[in-house]
Amino acid sequence: MRQTDQIGRLGTTPPVPGRPAIFRWAAVLSALLFLFLTWQIAAGGAVRRADERLGDVIGSSSGRLPQRAAELLADLGNITVALPVLAAVLGYAAWRARRAGAPRWWTRPVTATLTMAAVPLLVVPIKETVARTGPAVMGPGTGFYPSGHATTAAVAYGACLLLLLPYVRGAYVRRELVIGYTVLNAAVGLGLVRRGYHWPLDVVGGWCLSVVLLYAMCAVWAGRAPRG
Repeated sequence: MRQTDQIGRLGTTPPVPGRPAIFRWAAVLSALLFLFLTWQIAAGGAVRRADERLGDVIGSSSGRLPQRAAELLADLGNITVALPVLAAVLGYAAWRARRAGAPRWWTRPVTATLTMAAVPLLVVPIKETVARTGPAVMGPGTGFYPSGHATTAAVAYGACLLLLLPYVRGAYVRRELVIGYTVLNAAVGLGLVRRGYHWPLDVVGGWCLSVVLLYAMCAVWAGRAPRG
């Protein structure tokens, strides 16, 4: 592939070239859902009560997902796991972009790093404000909504996916990567709920926040993409 062709590929707008409106609407709907869930959980509404009943059912379903397996899945949302993976992809993406001679090759890695850094800056204040209690196994403490592990996993692995997509050839492989990302985050969420670390909507709230953050990251990328 010629160098100019590769630079052109680097200028495409992730995650779905030709469909930026889909991602935009997903971000808008995620933000609205996040606001609704936050209101229901803070106010102790019917949605919160249903969520806690569902969490108790999932937490007690020991026959379907053993505790050890659930712990391994939940650990994929730890910063000690997600951040090294992201760091490796950041280095690879920066190397490929610089090697291809892409203008402002550092924009995407730096923006992805800042997006990841924004996770605790957003999640921690929301946790303290909502002050939701967790499942019984977690004791009387508060600060469970939204799930930091779910948000960390979705943003870190989502940034990895979006950084790698411009270098992947073939629609089939790209689709499989997106499916793998979705399954991975669903597994993290299931592990968190099954182990009793979070209620289901703690995880959903983290996913909603992640979509907004990833969209903002891609919007910066699109604004910095080479023209022509």
